[in-house]
Amino acid sequence: MALDNIAVIGAGLMGHGIALCMARAGKSVALFDPSAEIRQSVGGRIHNSMLAMGVSEDEAKAALKRIEIFDSLAATVRDADIVFEAAPEKPELKKSIFAEVEAAAPETAILASNTSVIPITTIMGDLSKRHRALGTHWWNPPHMIPLVEVIRTEWTDEAAMAATVDLLAKMGAQDPIDWNAREISVGTETSVIVGSGHGKGTFPSFDIAEN
Repeated sequence: MALDNIAVIGAGLMGHGIALCMARAGKSVALFDPSAEIRQSVGGRIHNSMLAMGVSEDEAKAALKRIEIFDSLAATVRDADIVFEAAPEKPELKKSIFAEVEAAAPETAILASNTSVIPITTIMGDLSKRHRALGTHWWNPPHMIPLVEVIRTEWTDEAAMAATVDLLAKMGAQDPIDWNAREISVGTETSVIVGSGHGKGTFPSFDIAEN
């Protein structure tokens, strides 16, 4: 399952970092935020974040060209292979976002929430095609800490899970760091923590304790 067209909902700290990581990995990124002020500033924030990471000006400009900013959620997800939601931690807000996403995105698109505290089953329990629902909990800030927790629900299709893990694991291929992945169990939902080198030069070693 190829995941080449990426949609990111929310352009704050988490969303802009996710968009940055995907663009640096060569993906086409559609980025949405309901705030006009945030939409206007996000390009500059992404550019400055890349320069702070040590990315060259040429590479930063090339990555920015892969990001298109939208003022319509439906238009953002229209051609998406995977949708990353990075909205505030409000259950009803996230549920309403995914209802709109499901209505506008392709039926094959994987739907991923960046929540760190709300069960994926709560956020996406009302979807009609729940087999493509999962969680991707990015460490904060996403472009500096190369860890993503991928959360599987009781409904999640194995192909969707595998494709998401593969996408995240390959993001850091341009950086000479060998990151590991480890499976853990989180309550009734199972997650995989994926490390990749997108946080160029950051955290050269780590250990994850299983609970």
